[in-house]
Amino acid sequence: MQKQLPGKQEAKLGTLNDRPAGNIICGQGMNLIFVGAEVGPWSKTGGLGDVLGGLPPAMAAKGHRVMTVSPRYDQYKDAWDTNVLVEVWGKTGSKIYGPRAGMDYLDNQLRFGLLCQAALEAPRVLNLNNSEYFSGPYGEDVVFIANDWHTALLPCYLKTMYKPRGIYKSAKVAFCIHNIAYQGRFAFSDFSLLNLPDQFKGSFDFIDGYEKPVKGRKMNWMKAGILESDRVLTVSPYYAQELVSGIEKGVELDNIIRKTGITGIVNGMDIQEWNPASDKYIDIKYDATTIMDAKPLLKALQADVGLPVDRNIPLIGFIGRLEEQKGSDILAAAIPKFIGEDVRIVVLGTGKKPMEKQIEQLEIMYPNKARGVAEFNVPLAHMIIAGANFMLVPSRFEPCGLIQLHAMRYGTVPLCASTGGLVDTVKCDAVDPADVNAIATTVKRALATYGTPALKEMIQNCMAQDLSWKGPARLWEKMLLGLEVSGSEPGIEGEEISPLAKENVAAP
Repeated sequence: MQKQLPGKQEAKLGTLNDRPAGNIICGQGMNLIFVGAEVGPWSKTGGLGDVLGGLPPAMAAKGHRVMTVSPRYDQYKDAWDTNVLVEVWGKTGSKIYGPRAGMDYLDNQLRFGLLCQAALEAPRVLNLNNSEYFSGPYGEDVVFIANDWHTALLPCYLKTMYKPRGIYKSAKVAFCIHNIAYQGRFAFSDFSLLNLPDQFKGSFDFIDGYEKPVKGRKMNWMKAGILESDRVLTVSPYYAQELVSGIEKGVELDNIIRKTGITGIVNGMDIQEWNPASDKYIDIKYDATTIMDAKPLLKALQADVGLPVDRNIPLIGFIGRLEEQKGSDILAAAIPKFIGEDVRIVVLGTGKKPMEKQIEQLEIMYPNKARGVAEFNVPLAHMIIAGANFMLVPSRFEPCGLIQLHAMRYGTVPLCASTGGLVDTVKCDAVDPADVNAIATTVKRALATYGTPALKEMIQNCMAQDLSWKGPARLWEKMLLGLEVSGSEPGIEGEEISPLAKENVAAP
């Protein structure tokens, strides 16, 4: 953490003075430290940021003392000052992983290694006097919840830098996998950069058949995080089953996960931001009793993207990253197979430039029926989810899929077709005609229900679900208490809270 870096500058991490008050009633509970590369609403590229923005407040609402540690990207203009000085360097341009989509920063290992070390120091040094129940540092009887490969060094540093010195003697680490496709594979020759003893080499050692980042022997950060943590989790029970099912869906870590075991807890969602009865981005508010009247009126969003407005035509939406995992290439290939139906489609997302150009061509190819918007647009995302009848999810694989939860909350029926092979982290599979046909067939079946009692029943079933973080938080609490960290006690039932929404969000 003392490394001198080019362009280094001193900065202060945000004060808790004038911090907005939340409805949190703290009990004895646990001391929880969530660590991740993203935390919504300030920085996110997908589900990871959403979970780190939703689960920690849900655990705080149950009475636990909770801290989330994440990098402070350039756009954090509203950060509060903790009066703890740290060294930072350079500018990220509000980007998280690289200067542009698909390209990593060359020093990502250093960046995320520093994040892990900072997270280990934070509970011991930050004097957070933030309530009448808790004051001062969190201390050493804590549970760290590390998320994805960026935080995989945390249990390793805990075992080498702290426990041998009698620090964090009862602390434990739970490691959560949000997306197995991103594992942090680096040249094995870089192991010396991690400042870890040779005894950890075996936990990182990994050999695959790909030439990137180098051919042959590699380091695999996620492998080490799985092996060195006290408990391994993922974002849904079904995804947990997939990860141990074989090499393809476990992306070559299935045997490691079978060795450690894994627990799947389905994600919740932010029911305050995503609420059709109070959504600030939509003109017509509605609930389960008024949705059938509201949906046709909300199709005015067609005008916002340049389509002719027709309130009686079924409208399909797609919102997501434009990359192979999310199946945006499959979607583009499937659209010609169903666009001849009585239907309109609006596609929103950013990602790989060829895929952005691909969706932007929809206006030229189908001027009165389809639009593609290649930008990050929060208001439009809310308008699409509220105004569409169906939300298309053509993902090749989907660990949990918050877009489905958002859609269900708004009475927009998610359409998920079983597509083919998992896209690996190095090369991209070609579009499989079977996947394209599966998407087209699913859409046509859905369109056949439009205006029928069957669709109305599906809409009501979607909106009747409890999609909040309350249920998942109970399961997380039970699991974390099972780690038996000193002083840990059950929390209480509290009202769900969420951070104040910001729109200065860092991108991939």
